[in-house]
Amino acid sequence: MTDVPYISEKDLKLKVNELRTQITHDERELRSLFNELRLHRTNIGELKEKRDLLNSQVKEMVAKAKELKEKRDEVNKRISELKNIKNARISASQKASDEIAKLKAERDALNQISKGTVDMLSKAYSIELDTFLNADVPLQHEIDVFNRLLQFEERLRAAMKADEVHKKIQETYETNILHQVDSEENTGSTIKELAELSQQYHVEMVEIYKKVDEMRKEADLCHAQIKEKFGITKPLRARIDPLKQRISELRDELNVYLEKLNDIQLLKDEKKQQEQRVVAKEKLEKTGKMSLQDLKVLMENGDLKL
Repeated sequence: MTDVPYISEKDLKLKVNELRTQITHDERELRSLFNELRLHRTNIGELKEKRDLLNSQVKEMVAKAKELKEKRDEVNKRISELKNIKNARISASQKASDEIAKLKAERDALNQISKGTVDMLSKAYSIELDTFLNADVPLQHEIDVFNRLLQFEERLRAAMKADEVHKKIQETYETNILHQVDSEENTGSTIKELAELSQQYHVEMVEIYKKVDEMRKEADLCHAQIKEKFGITKPLRARIDPLKQRISELRDELNVYLEKLNDIQLLKDEKKQQEQRVVAKEKLEKTGKMSLQDLKVLMENGDLKL
């Protein structure tokens, strides 16, 4: 605002008070917005720190789980090698064949349920688990993956049971090859120990992934809270600049009105001084006397010189 149309002094004062009130209100609102932003930003910093710490821990734990998986796979590879050696030494008798046939039937029934090896199912389970934990998929897809995980667990138990039955088959074969002096290695026992070790690695790996899942959920919750807070602060930030602009414009307008009031006051002071001058001159002319104030007025207007 650069100019003000003529209005009375009273209206000018009312306008000045109105503008000051509005500026005070807007400045209070601006301080409130800054305080609220500061509060949310503090919380955001804490949430980011917690989220990043969780993600860092998850990274370390996933690396440990991968290491366990590699160890498990190495053990399973050794088991497979030992099974091949043991199977090569089998010379089954008819009685052993009958027993083996029954065991095979039991194992085959389990394999019909498992439809895969422990190694294959474990890998498939790990892949599905990785998808469930890490992949950004739609909810329905995530539900489907979860259901497949439950199915893999049932099949994996059947596969493990099938492996146990298979060990019994191997032990039955061993009873028929004891005469082989060069068979010093107790293959079945070694396979059992390795299978237990493999299972230990697998259980540890699954437990780690369970913890990883929990920590990821917590990290995701922190991230969601961060996004929510950004959603809150965005409209707050959007209000700040327009409010600052309006305060600046109100101050400019207030300055114009204050200058107008100042001009009026100067005119009033000048008028009052002229009135005092006239009175002082009349007093001096009539009485030849004057006060110090009268002297000052006359000297300031050049009516009297010492």
